[in-house]
Amino acid sequence: MANLQERRNKTGKLISYSIRVHRGRGPDGKQLKPWTATFDVSPTWTEKSARKKAADFAATFEKECRAGITSDSRQTFQAYCDYVLETKEARGAKHSTIVRYRELTERIYPVIGHIKLKDLRADHLNALYTTLGKEGSGAGSTHATAKIDLVPLIKKNSLTRASIADSTGVSLRAVYAAVKGKPVNVEAAKAISEALGRALDKTFTVEKNIRTLSPKTVVEHHRLISTVLDQASKEGLVPFNVASKATLPKVQRKEVNYFQLEQVAAIRSALEREPIKWKTLVHLLLITGARRGELLGLKWDKVDFEGNRIHICNNVLYSSDRGIYEDTPKTSTSDRFITLPPETMQLLRQYRAWQSGERLRLGGYYQDQGFLFAQDSGKPMHPDNVNTWLKNFSKRHGLPHINPHAFRHSMASLLYFNGVDSVSISKRLGHAQVSTTANIYAHVMEQADQKNADILANVFLKNG
Repeated sequence: MANLQERRNKTGKLISYSIRVHRGRGPDGKQLKPWTATFDVSPTWTEKSARKKAADFAATFEKECRAGITSDSRQTFQAYCDYVLETKEARGAKHSTIVRYRELTERIYPVIGHIKLKDLRADHLNALYTTLGKEGSGAGSTHATAKIDLVPLIKKNSLTRASIADSTGVSLRAVYAAVKGKPVNVEAAKAISEALGRALDKTFTVEKNIRTLSPKTVVEHHRLISTVLDQASKEGLVPFNVASKATLPKVQRKEVNYFQLEQVAAIRSALEREPIKWKTLVHLLLITGARRGELLGLKWDKVDFEGNRIHICNNVLYSSDRGIYEDTPKTSTSDRFITLPPETMQLLRQYRAWQSGERLRLGGYYQDQGFLFAQDSGKPMHPDNVNTWLKNFSKRHGLPHINPHAFRHSMASLLYFNGVDSVSISKRLGHAQVSTTANIYAHVMEQADQKNADILANVFLKNG
């Protein structure tokens, strides 16, 4: 039954009723947020009449709530989005997914977070997407760099870096960065300038962020909003998903970045002069097409030397709140076996022997956790270390820019050019759907088909 609560002004006059309809508990056992509504009282009504009208309204409101044909009158988008993300996390959504959703809300909430679900319109979303596409909306923010040497000023004012941090609330790390001439956010620069008794423009050079978000990233924001509103529609809080009425920026499909055969040969040649750990890791990136985190999560007990294959069933990721952590693969189809050529298995044997020698050399310092690729301590590697090493590797050998995902694209492209079907390639890549593979490599498939046409022409149509 609906709960009615009186609301009175400072003089004690009845002005409205707050109505709550309890929804019980969800599948996870947590109490669901109640449906709520407000019933305003006319100044001409008696309290008895107002109570009766409010009770009638509450009965109708509860009936509509149970039937799923009403909307919450007070729930804001931000509050409901937080509820949806908490629910998803409680039901096992990937931590990396939730972290990404939280990042997206940092741009969504300031624009539409305060708007009630029932009041949210397509033009609100269109305005948000327009804002996201403007200059300065991209990664990074406006920052400030000291234009003078701050050390003499600190001494002149009888201050220390620690005392500035304590008095301003700016982190000690940020104060040290500013003193070293590194960029800090404008708020920190203002606080430090005030502590030194100087104006901001006399102390720091402020550089405006001019980066913009790509249409693909704008669409990513839209997908989160649509997911939230779809859940609100299912729960009867809104009559339909208003995100379906919004106008999205056009996303141009980018051609995948893959290495040509001569580039692969140059990379392999350069790897012969590198440590066996990195030689093996890059070799596996190319041969398996596995994702960076999947290879960092690979353990020796998942290497089948007799069957010439590896089992991809673990992932090493990083997030600011957890640090380096292990997780299951991206999707259920990402849990897969990948067959490897004999040459790769031989390299793995050599690498295993080298790693065993390192464990003996390091003794108790090395805490073996079974990883193929680990820190010197045996702990899992930070995923970004792979990108950093590849960047330095390419500079050392005069190679083009290399990123881990380019090896994945290169393997898939090479298989397409050699006539392998999309189903087999999709399985090796661990994509959830074959259509995903086909969409990503559409341009490569067109090039491969042209090659097939040339082969057929040579065989069937040319004389001699």
